[in-house]
Amino acid sequence: MSAFDPAQHRMVPEQRWFDDFRLGERFVLPSRTMTEAVFLAFQAASGDAHPVHYDVEYCRARSYPHLLAHGLQTLAQTAPGAGLFPYLVEESLVGFLEQSSRFLKPVFAGDTVYPALEIDELTPNRTTGVLGLRSTVHNQRRELVLEGRQRYLLRRRA
Repeated sequence: MSAFDPAQHRMVPEQRWFDDFRLGERFVLPSRTMTEAVFLAFQAASGDAHPVHYDVEYCRARSYPHLLAHGLQTLAQTAPGAGLFPYLVEESLVGFLEQSSRFLKPVFAGDTVYPALEIDELTPNRTTGVLGLRSTVHNQRRELVLEGRQRYLLRRRA
């Protein structure tokens, strides 16, 4: 019998609970260039078939420089699973409570986006707490193209 324990096979061995987090902590997510392949993957997942997202000539006829990303495609870049946050809370995460976003500038095919999450709320309850994350996405021109919030329910340390 091997000494291997699948429960110990983790990206981040030290688990964190609601009480371990601090306001202002940042979780940087990987940058991504929004290639035509990313657009096609989003179309396959969403079913959205409007030509502004998938027809270059349609976009050019409307003076867009390239394909225009759907707002939800930009929002998807803020998924915490792209970074370390969900690995830190594997034992304490109860659920994803809510999400809201504002789309401030367009994102086009060829743009590179830089998503990040920052803790902006820690509301303790008796056995759990609500952790809020401010979500942002900047482009390669340093413009803020999306801002929003995500809220999670975490268990407090026993």
